[in-house]
Amino acid sequence: MDLPNIFTKEVSEQVINRINQLQNSSQPLWGKMNVAQMLAHCCVTYEMIYTDKHPKPNFLMGFMLKKFAKKYVVSDKPFPKNAKTAPVFIISDEREFEGEKHRLIEYIRQTQILGEYAFDGKLSHSFGELDANEWNNMFYKHLDHHLNQFGA
Repeated sequence: MDLPNIFTKEVSEQVINRINQLQNSSQPLWGKMNVAQMLAHCCVTYEMIYTDKHPKPNFLMGFMLKKFAKKYVVSDKPFPKNAKTAPVFIISDEREFEGEKHRLIEYIRQTQILGEYAFDGKLSHSFGELDANEWNNMFYKHLDHHLNQFGA
């Protein structure tokens, strides 16, 4: 694994402990989202795996995502501050902090319990088939980026 392995209980719990450091009053060090919106934003990745809430990209958009965005999202290279995000990840409405925190923690735990073998070769909503390392990098890097955004 290029980054800490989110599929292990130890790393998952470390991330969850960072989430639990957040408070409804936590302020971002950069960006426009409040803390509840950020938690909801982080849930979108998991919603694409565990729900049918988000439609899959059409053929052209899927091709573009695989060709241009995939290597950026699944690599071990950190996201820059204030990077652009896909429209589906934009959370502009108000969210309830405790509910979003609980939802994100449950998604992380569910993913950890399933383990890396359940994800090795699994189709991504946006990027096609990913190996376990690519899934790990995507999950961990995104969570780490936004927890750093809020100083956790």
